[in-house]
Amino acid sequence: MSPEIAIDIGRDAILVMLLASAPVLATGLIVGLITGIFQAVTQINEQSLSFIPKLIAVVIVVSLLLPWMINQLVHYSTNLISGIPGSL
Repeated sequence: MSPEIAIDIGRDAILVMLLASAPVLATGLIVGLITGIFQAVTQINEQSLSFIPKLIAVVIVVSLLLPWMINQLVHYSTNLISGIPGSL
């Protein structure tokens, strides 16, 4: 295996990982920002108030986007396995 092929495989793996995790991370960030602003405005410093909405939002996003995430991972794995004979 040449170094170029190894770099391409690593780059594609990082890209798929970022693509699959970005919606979940963005949802947690946005909901955390909204609850942080709400806590600052109302001066409520309850830890569960910041945790529960993020947990619910992330579960909803994962349940909605799980087929798409699995499709991305299967597509990457298929391309990786099908490229094995050509990389030797």
